[in-house]
Amino acid sequence: MATFDTKAIRNLALLGHGACGKTSLAEAMLYLSGKTDRLGKVADGNTVCDFDAEEQKRGFSISAALAHVVWKDIKINLIDTPGYPDFEGEVLQALRVAGSAVIVVDGKSGVEVGTELAYASATEAGVPKVFFINKCDDADYHFDKSFDELRERFGNTICPVFIPCRIGKDMAMIDLIENKAYTYAENGKRSEVPMTDEMKGMVDHYKDAFNEAVAMTSEDLMAKYFEGEEITRDEAALALHEGIIAGTITPVYCGSAAKMWGVIAMMDAVAESFPRFTAKKVEKLENGDTLAIDVAGDPALFVFKTVADPFVGQMSYFKVMSGTIRRDMALKNANGTTEKLAHFYVMNGKKQTEVDELCCGDIGMIAKLSNTSTNDTLSLGGNIAYSKIVYPTPYMTQAILPATAADESKMSQSIARMLDEDLTLRYENNKETSQVLISGLGDTHLSVLASKLKSRFGVNVRLDTPKIAYRERITKTVDLQGKHKKQNGGSGQYGDVWIKFSPGEEEGLTFTVSVVGGAVPKNFYPAVEKGLQDAMAKGAYGYPLVQLKADLHDGSYHDVDSDELSFRTAAQIAYKQCLEKAAPVLLEPIGDLDITVPESLVGTVMGDLNKRRGSVMGMDPSEKREGYTVVHAIVPKAELVDYPIALRALTKGFGSFEYKVTGYEVVPGNLTAKIASVEKN
Repeated sequence: MATFDTKAIRNLALLGHGACGKTSLAEAMLYLSGKTDRLGKVADGNTVCDFDAEEQKRGFSISAALAHVVWKDIKINLIDTPGYPDFEGEVLQALRVAGSAVIVVDGKSGVEVGTELAYASATEAGVPKVFFINKCDDADYHFDKSFDELRERFGNTICPVFIPCRIGKDMAMIDLIENKAYTYAENGKRSEVPMTDEMKGMVDHYKDAFNEAVAMTSEDLMAKYFEGEEITRDEAALALHEGIIAGTITPVYCGSAAKMWGVIAMMDAVAESFPRFTAKKVEKLENGDTLAIDVAGDPALFVFKTVADPFVGQMSYFKVMSGTIRRDMALKNANGTTEKLAHFYVMNGKKQTEVDELCCGDIGMIAKLSNTSTNDTLSLGGNIAYSKIVYPTPYMTQAILPATAADESKMSQSIARMLDEDLTLRYENNKETSQVLISGLGDTHLSVLASKLKSRFGVNVRLDTPKIAYRERITKTVDLQGKHKKQNGGSGQYGDVWIKFSPGEEEGLTFTVSVVGGAVPKNFYPAVEKGLQDAMAKGAYGYPLVQLKADLHDGSYHDVDSDELSFRTAAQIAYKQCLEKAAPVLLEPIGDLDITVPESLVGTVMGDLNKRRGSVMGMDPSEKREGYTVVHAIVPKAELVDYPIALRALTKGFGSFEYKVTGYEVVPGNLTAKIASVEKN
């Protein structure tokens, strides 16, 4: 395979709402460039990028897939991303190494939640953006509506470049820069056709928006625009190129990925106008500094994705950040280890093609790196660490249980491999609830995990509702005797204690002794304390008791029959009486909930919080997203088990939240009996 230098490489992330046609666009680019000899379809499960069995079964992308095409001597690395919010981590990985982002819009549905989220993510990542309004072959296609929505949502930087014009049953595409019209054959190849009056009318309709966006890139063009002078083809082409890099222009293209209409124009634009890696000039480092991109410098790479393959082993996807990497080169990880790059590959879906070298800006895959994970940097001196991908915190938590004993022995190890692959998963063995918990970004995310455990590692698991780690504490001070006496012939058992129980301030047991006159020998004090500690594992309602203060102040003993077991038992007898007489209450975890939602949905969210026993503490405008409000509330954890799904439904996918348990509060009396009955069952 030919080696491409940095100036001939473009890295493109395909983003957008679910089912908008990202994978189909990648498939069309692969076919038209000659990389594949047949056009795959998502519905048929035979596309290059949706090669995972789980993706084929479900009919949508669940992970970022890498492919590449060569167009006009330019290598275009494509990263096809999922459109569903459960797999946001895959989008962030793609944006970390992309030079630009094509946001695909469904021309029937217009701007959707995923469109706006993709735009926001690309903007936050500092990645230049373009739109491709897809599905123009559909009878319900509305380019005008979609374009107007884009201008309304994202401003006057939205610039029409390639527009459709329906001619009877046929569809023509018009290039506003070249002022040319094209029609398309079944194989996606285009032919120039004369401009009709109808086409000229379409050009006139969109030309002002085009000129306005182009004029915003420079003062000279702005002056020409206001003076009514014509912006030339060369001026417009240069402005488009510079505007994409600077983020002052967001071009809009159109077409049909399924029929390959408009895709050639898209690839022409990528090759000619989209930024190369060196356009950004510097890369951010983990410590906040920047480092100049040096094409001829010492080799360095950044691992942005890891896949746990049961046959190949760990597959590390990387981008060359500096210099050129070559086969058998040894690079040092910033963590101090050294890795030998024995074999590395370029990818087209699951197909691997081994190469001997990759230059600065290119993307590839290395198998079986032993001490390197996602977000790691490998460099010649091991003294560089590029800025890491920051993943969202997973809040959709479920208990995960092995189906059989055989599955139990393999489950932890298999999940560990999946955690290396997907950094939006969390795994916890919760000692308080005696459950193994798995957390993800949504119910589909966790369902896919369960399916992958079965298909990749042969581990069958089931997911269940997680238990809440309730606690108990007493509210009254009581002074109680615990006496244990047992005689079965020979030596017996005897222990007698008087303990004053009261609410404590420390988390666990605060044990003190105020015995006088040797009523209880000192050597039995530890047994009394141990007996209470063991008993506190279960309170009146079946949950652990906390914040207990116990003062051993009196008792009695027998010279022969008293032993540690007797006094431990006596202490537990006193504890049981304490649960009956000290008015214990049930405690539940509560925490701070910060919900970020569009201003128009604040009322809806607050109404839902009231139903969840939440207390709204205030609101602030979002610092990160214009037009959004952050609602601050205190909410019991038990009310948020389904909140990732509920908030998504309430806000049509626009809402997000952060939650942190900060303490425990008393459960309302009307709920205590219900919770206690669940625990007993």
